[in-house]
Amino acid sequence: MGNAYSAEALALSESQSAARAQETLAAVPCFANLPVHVQEAVAQVATHRHFDAGQIIYLEGEPATALFILERGWVKAARMSLEGREQALLFLKPCEVFGDVAIFTDTPYPATVMALEPVEVWAIDKSAILDLVARHNELAVAVIRHLAGRVLYYVGLVEDLSLRSVEARLAHTLLSHIEGDGDRLVVPRRTWTTFDEMATRLGTVRDVLSRALRTLEQEGLLKVERHQIVILDPAGLATRGDQYD
Repeated sequence: MGNAYSAEALALSESQSAARAQETLAAVPCFANLPVHVQEAVAQVATHRHFDAGQIIYLEGEPATALFILERGWVKAARMSLEGREQALLFLKPCEVFGDVAIFTDTPYPATVMALEPVEVWAIDKSAILDLVARHNELAVAVIRHLAGRVLYYVGLVEDLSLRSVEARLAHTLLSHIEGDGDRLVVPRRTWTTFDEMATRLGTVRDVLSRALRTLEQEGLLKVERHQIVILDPAGLATRGDQYD
């Protein structure tokens, strides 16, 4: 899929929209192995939406009206305390699903989701997805597996925040986002990946995060560059990430 869409490309015909939605569905891990006719049925009820960077997709506590499939861009799911402190729960990349927990538990959205950059999503109305799940066993199983994976993710998040130091949480997070760059292993820093955003993700503050990065850099595990973090010792970083307080 391209990295930009013209105004004409966004004005899709019904058949083009369904085909593009199905292409996105086929790339979503939990939907990739569904029979083609089930993918087609889901694609037929999906509606394309665009959100600009910084735009709220839905707010914590709002009635859940749709689940979303992310086609392009990154989004953040976060909760805000009464004191105004933000805790990031999820950072989602293309071909991931969000809003589904509220849909399938018949509860309001549990977090606020915001576009971190221009994003394209496919929205599926609550009644439509519930009807499809009731009619297609394969889709029901896919949904169950995805929700089970989300439960495991939150178990890991609780473990990180309650049992690991900031250095260990940072090491663990970096390892989960490593990419190859020639003969180097790096974690790219996107335009929205500021120190403040990284700190929010790790459940800490900017100053503590800066100290943690310096510590790991002094230990020879990584090198912080302007647009990326170079991983110098993946094994050592893994050991650091497995340490508990």
